[in-house]
Amino acid sequence: MSRWGKYFPRLAVVVLCACLQPQAERAYLRISVSPNNATILVGETKTLTATVMNLDGQPLSVPTAWWSSDNTVATVTRSGLLRGLGPGSTTIHASAEGAEAVADVQVSLMQLRPESPRILLRDTLRFSLLVVDPSGAIVQSPADVWLSSEPTVASVDSNGVVTGRATGTVSIIAVRDNKVVSVAVVVEPWTFVGAGDIADCTSPGPQATAALLDSAPGVVFTLGDNAYPNGTAQDFANCYAPTWGRHKSRTRPTPGNHDYKTTGAAGYFGYFGASAGDPSKGYYSFDLGSWHIIALNSVIAIGSGSAQIAWLQSDLAAHQAMCTLAYWHYSLFSSGQYAVPAMRTAWQVLYDAGADVVLSGHDHFYERFGPQSPAGQLDSARGIRQFVVGTGGDYQQPFLPAIPNSEVRNNQTWGILKLSLHENRYHWEFIPVAGRTFSDSGTTFCH
Repeated sequence: MSRWGKYFPRLAVVVLCACLQPQAERAYLRISVSPNNATILVGETKTLTATVMNLDGQPLSVPTAWWSSDNTVATVTRSGLLRGLGPGSTTIHASAEGAEAVADVQVSLMQLRPESPRILLRDTLRFSLLVVDPSGAIVQSPADVWLSSEPTVASVDSNGVVTGRATGTVSIIAVRDNKVVSVAVVVEPWTFVGAGDIADCTSPGPQATAALLDSAPGVVFTLGDNAYPNGTAQDFANCYAPTWGRHKSRTRPTPGNHDYKTTGAAGYFGYFGASAGDPSKGYYSFDLGSWHIIALNSVIAIGSGSAQIAWLQSDLAAHQAMCTLAYWHYSLFSSGQYAVPAMRTAWQVLYDAGADVVLSGHDHFYERFGPQSPAGQLDSARGIRQFVVGTGGDYQQPFLPAIPNSEVRNNQTWGILKLSLHENRYHWEFIPVAGRTFSDSGTTFCH
């Protein structure tokens, strides 16, 4: 016998035992995962359960380890909680005492587009349901059901068209093949922003107030005297176009007396085109959400028996909105030297119809009044609140002694008035140009 022979039997036994040891450790238990096939969505979770039993089928309390073969597709926690992270396929492993079981997982992406939607009051927006399957194929798929968590804020029809009903936040929900996906929708008020007495080429004001508009979304209004000194085509080209003109596409203007220094306000109507209404009239109306907005021409006939007053009465009768705002150039009430009593007839018609807000310019300053009757009496129940916003950029003018119901005044600051138009109320904010600190803000409910 060789010198190794006497050791060989013992070495063979050791090697054999080493080879059989893992099988021996697993021989007394088996493990299974339920479910062993799972289909989930990105962002969805599902609990996987590992069951460990002995050979007789008796459950064993044995620690289980979990892991995913692709953590970019899905992860799994030590308790078996599965979470989908990205479209694709992965294998989930569970092991105990060397025994192992697996579950095949398919992850799809189901998403509503747009992803971070904002919608204006009374406006509509159509949503689409996007599905990315585990292979990466993209399909725009119809939802089985569309739901809104609060239909009074935003409703949704069977085609995924959402309508803003009231300002606030709501969840829009789509259901497809028993899978649910949702997105938060913010319903915002309309923004109406602007001023009057604007573009004088000799003043730095128009450029400063135009810069405010650059960061102020919404519909822009003007309160007349848009281009000084005479409202010619050249005045608009040289003074208005380089400043407020960059917001022309979203502007709904009204004319002032300086615009009419050119016959028929030809420069004004030629510059703004259809946005200024019929050139023979210069008055028009439109809706912003639940608000009815009326642009009047205070420079032409607007007294009792005039065509404009007849149109105003007819327009108000046809648009009996919860909230109504009117704007024009001449101010009926002002603590300056340029109040125009001829606007009282229009004010009376608006008052009788329950209008809420009047905006005007002409005096080159900012002044806010309490709600008033046409006679200038404080009327908190039915009165119209007037803002004088002649702060668009031309040089400012002095105040005379304050008249009754004048609440706030400033003639040292160019700026714009921003109105947030909610379904049953409005919020105002005077925004000063850079370097100035005067401001004014508040909220009032409509009549």
